[in-house]
Amino acid sequence: MKRAKGEVVKRAGTRSRIRTITTDDWPLIERLFGERGACGGCWCMWPRLPQGGKLWEQSKGEKNRRNFRRLVRTGKVHAVIALAGDEPVGWCCFGPRQDFPRLDRIKAIPPSPPGAWSIVCFYIPASQRQQGLATRLAAAATKAALVAGAKSVEGYPVEPKAGVASASFAWMGLPGVFQANGYEELPKPEAARRLFVKRGRF
Repeated sequence: MKRAKGEVVKRAGTRSRIRTITTDDWPLIERLFGERGACGGCWCMWPRLPQGGKLWEQSKGEKNRRNFRRLVRTGKVHAVIALAGDEPVGWCCFGPRQDFPRLDRIKAIPPSPPGAWSIVCFYIPASQRQQGLATRLAAAATKAALVAGAKSVEGYPVEPKAGVASASFAWMGLPGVFQANGYEELPKPEAARRLFVKRGRF
């Protein structure tokens, strides 16, 4: 995976900018995610493990942190990060669908066609939410994925139900984030997850 160090993908308003991560960005990622690893010790590893249950419980926290640090430093993570000055304020992770075996365990998410990439994780601290940053992160991630060779980019947002999916747990995004970026919502069978797709190249 080739990235120009410090490459700016898209500016997020006047106070922050969004760029692809580099292999040197671990200190920024660790600062953004904090002691809880973004959420409950996840460290953006949830979609990368083949199953949950006991394996997930054993991995949360320090083990996930070490494994994700190794992936970042060896250039095996596709993501964009938002920066306000030198301060990290937002994150969106994506990559080839096959990089995320956990998706295959979710019955509500159908198989993807060859060449599909997936947007699997947003993390925005509470102080930075409700400013449209997720939409801008998704735009930058989509562009980066298509430039990297994705034939299509998929999103699997959660439903914004009051009292069920709070902003802190909407890590796969909300429907409006993908709609605002020109994603097409595909028809879905009953009980399936809503699926949004963006095709083409920039």
